[in-house]
Amino acid sequence: MNRVFKALSDPTRREILRLLTMREMNAGELAERFDLTKPSVSHHFAVLKDADLVRSRRDGQQIIYSLNTTVVQDVLSRIWDMFGSPSKPGEGG
Repeated sequence: MNRVFKALSDPTRREILRLLTMREMNAGELAERFDLTKPSVSHHFAVLKDADLVRSRRDGQQIIYSLNTTVVQDVLSRIWDMFGSPSKPGEGG
């Protein structure tokens, strides 16, 4: 879970995840959205992959990235559990 929080701590990585909620994108499409060097963008992709938040596959010469929705859903569920849901009337809390 620490890897996930590290990945989510950076606004650029959060924006990459947001973009991937819309559709799969190749590395070039994602990189052109940011004013970063190629090594910096590659580092962000590596952190997201290490946290298992994104998947990548090769399509010819391109690398296509997609959101790993299973892991994202699990992370959101765990975060929700950490903060708890508000108690219902009559349950106290």
